Amino acid sequence: MEKPRVYLVDASVYVFRGWFSYPQDITDNSGRPVNAVHGYADFLTRLLRQVKPRFVACAFDGSLATNFRNDIYPPYKANREPAPDELKYQFTSCRRLTRALGIAEYVSDRYEADDIIGSLACMMRLDGHPVTVISSDKDLTQLLQHRDDRWWDFARNIELDTDGVEARFGVRPDQVADLLALAGDAVDNIPGVPGIGAKTAAGLLQRYQSLQGIYGCLHELDDCGLRGAARIKKLLIQHEADARLAHQLTVISDQVPLASSPDSLHWQGANSDELEEIAEEVGFSRYRRRQWNELGYD
Repeated sequence: MEKPRVYLVDASVYVFRGWFSYPQDITDNSGRPVNAVHGYADFLTRLLRQVKPRFVACAFDGSLATNFRNDIYPPYKANREPAPDELKYQFTSCRRLTRALGIAEYVSDRYEADDIIGSLACMMRLDGHPVTVISSDKDLTQLLQHRDDRWWDFARNIELDTDGVEARFGVRPDQVADLLALAGDAVDNIPGVPGIGAKTAAGLLQRYQSLQGIYGCLHELDDCGLRGAARIKKLLIQHEADARLAHQLTVISDQVPLASSPDSLHWQGANSDELEEIAEEVGFSRYRRRQWNELGYD
């Protein structure tokens, strides 16, 4: 008998979404903005009410400057502006809210939320649970391994299985890291191979399966039938070191050392006293509190 589905949330995405989409004039008792907390709370409440998860966890990003990818490539994500002070303290409140809602919460200064989710997914699959990754970040589609796995952009209500990933991006989930290594990822400041876009990268991967397969068959490229094959071959040779470096950055780790077990992700209800304290501090409405009452408490 199949075990219940586990929902693994890329939480920072939904904190940022609240920060950008909710009015800045939503403030706490001290007059500080708490719009990101309100947006994140609405997201978590909708998620819990909609799916009623038996197993759920949220992963947050720690410092962008101290994760292991910065050791490999110092410019990694260097294009991103640091979070303003008005948002930084809201992340602390969002993590506290996550725990108060009874959801397992994870963060690391060494690994990104993607890697935490990848490691939790590995652990839960080994225990027999199908996995749903909740994020708007296409990078995490690489974590889908089985037909029952899902990637879910909750805000846009886009849900993909392994076939859906291939139909949308032109590659299988296990090829997504290779696709990003070739085409680059501007969001994370990964250049990839200049002159090779996502469509060309997908075509190469459809033919040669992986980055390693492409470089093992460079001698075939002149006659492979791809438009501009000679130019593509020249670019691949010229930027091989860049592509291989990029691949180290785009692969999500499933080896994060976590003091966790499958039971750690079992949702057993919220902490009513802690939620009430947070609600008073950040000015949550009585309507939202009633919604929490309907979820059930510990």
